Amino acid sequence: MVADVSSSEPLPEPHIADEQIQLVDARNRPCGSAPRAAMRRFRFWHRATYVVVRNSLGELCVQRRTLTKEVFPGWLDLAAGGVVGAGEAVHVAARRELAEELGIQRVPLRYLGDFVHDAGGNHIFASLFLVDHDGPLTLQAEEVADAFWLPPAEALALEGVTPDTRQAVDVLLAHGEREAER
Repeated sequence: MVADVSSSEPLPEPHIADEQIQLVDARNRPCGSAPRAAMRRFRFWHRATYVVVRNSLGELCVQRRTLTKEVFPGWLDLAAGGVVGAGEAVHVAARRELAEELGIQRVPLRYLGDFVHDAGGNHIFASLFLVDHDGPLTLQAEEVADAFWLPPAEALALEGVTPDTRQAVDVLLAHGEREAER
């Protein structure tokens, strides 16, 4: 499935703590919404997107989170993405996050499936996407301090990688192995 939702208009930036997040139950069924701050405080189940960005050399885009991030400040992300807003479709959220964080727009996203990340107080139903991109990156100053490219094995060997994006790349690599077996 290729989702391509493009917009030439700038994306709105709601105050992050007040942003309404789609809540789900333990079976990933929508059950309301809550401000981001409440979702974090009460550790509600929610949805998030993970977009692994790969260049033509097969390297992954690794992002260093800013020190002002609410979760894992200064750590490394192996995927762009974030929480899904209330009433927002996951492919729309993935497209939005990719444009916000890395400035990547109007490229096809390849949907690879879903996984659950339930660790460290995070209860996430995650949707995984892959995008191939060799163009420039425009980093979102509020969220991304730096970005660089590494082969997948080297990226996974790094210290200080956020657990959810590490899991996303593990799922991606397992997906690739299944594809190779076919």
